[in-house]
Amino acid sequence: MLSMGGDQVEEAVAHAARVLRAAVGLDWSVRAGGLDWSCLETAEHVAGDLVAYAGQLTGRAQDAYVPFEIAFDEGAGPEDAIRVIESTGGLLSAVVRTTPPGVRAFHPYPHGSADAVGFAAMGVAEVLLHTYDIAQALGVDAEPPAALCEAVLAWLFPQVPPARTPEDHWATLLWATGRGTLPGRPRLDKWRWHNALSIPTGRIALREVSPAAAADLAAGGPGGLTWIEGGPFDGTRRAAEMVTKAYASGVHRPEWGMFALVRVEDEVAIGGMGFHGPPDEEGIAEVGYDLAVGARGRGYASEALDSLSTWALARPELSALLALIEPANEPSQRVALRASYVRASDRGDLRAYLRRG
Repeated sequence: MLSMGGDQVEEAVAHAARVLRAAVGLDWSVRAGGLDWSCLETAEHVAGDLVAYAGQLTGRAQDAYVPFEIAFDEGAGPEDAIRVIESTGGLLSAVVRTTPPGVRAFHPYPHGSADAVGFAAMGVAEVLLHTYDIAQALGVDAEPPAALCEAVLAWLFPQVPPARTPEDHWATLLWATGRGTLPGRPRLDKWRWHNALSIPTGRIALREVSPAAAADLAAGGPGGLTWIEGGPFDGTRRAAEMVTKAYASGVHRPEWGMFALVRVEDEVAIGGMGFHGPPDEEGIAEVGYDLAVGARGRGYASEALDSLSTWALARPELSALLALIEPANEPSQRVALRASYVRASDRGDLRAYLRRG
């Protein structure tokens, strides 16, 4: 799996320190890249982001940023700035490693929260990109390890078609953040990264599966989750393979892929649920789901399907959800009916159930 966590934060910070120390003797009062800050101010911003992300997680902030910030001491120079980045990067990496599974804290993009992996990815992105901004102004090379760029793209930019070769990951990340160009793609003047969505349902949380986690699931791994005995079920791995193929071909759309069903009481994943793709031209999206054998018969699937459907049908691009179920799969049909789906005309050999907004 394309890992993202404390190790990657440390790797990004070590890269930044190497790049920036090559420019310690230059004029850091000049404007950094395309930013409105000087190089020294940009370094201060990086350090501020790193410690703020750590503070969000340790403070379990839910509605806003924890109200504090850091500032360099008066008279601090480039070497001082690098040392502060190293220190704050160490804080974030330690916090990411020790944050329990399931903890989410406030971040505005796109749905108001992120987990520890999300904050790690954002920290890595801030370090790599703003190191580039500073280096561009000072005339030093700042290309980071390709694997770090690939991981940031898979965790934070699932809507961006991935690079075809390792050599192109950095160029793709620069393009995705409005800093570069790619053949056949218009230059971006606005952009946002995407933190994986979490939808609470009561006993279950629906956790959006990123392309990085989906690839691991499809290959037989756990996708960064702790699974109930006997899980994940075959349908979950097939759904993960669909996400992986959609991402590789550039047609994956965040929020219209796969979600893991995670039991809130113990953070154990018990199944998968999600969409076969975004809504079609008629505004209809197909939904699918499965549950590990050990979690069946407790109403988890109906609870989760009802919550996911309610969330999806509030989206303006969606008019209805469709579930296609084999006639012999009566338990799955009961799940749909309990989640307010109604029987519709059969589609070939499959029974159809619809839920409209």
